[in-house]
Amino acid sequence: MTHENQQLRTLADLKPGERGIVAQVGGEGALHRHLLDMGITPGVSILLQKTAPMGDPLELHLRGYALTLRVDDARKIVLRGDDEDVEDPGYATPNAHPQGLPH
Repeated sequence: MTHENQQLRTLADLKPGERGIVAQVGGEGALHRHLLDMGITPGVSILLQKTAPMGDPLELHLRGYALTLRVDDARKIVLRGDDEDVEDPGYATPNAHPQGLPH
């Protein structure tokens, strides 16, 4: 379901503590593939945890893990929505990391 007033913004536009849902992953060639391989795919919820002291890189939380991304790369990721649009962000608990495969 889409809303006419829904604004699109990039991952670089988020402030610490804000989150959004990936609408589109930009970049070309190897960069595009690398972003997808890191789990940044359309529909995933991303939280901007914090930024480095000089503003670059960004510390993100998605799919239950932390990820660091350069601001230039974050500008290539278009988000939709806001906090109210995220039903199950998947990173609410600090111990959400998988513990590995059973032996």
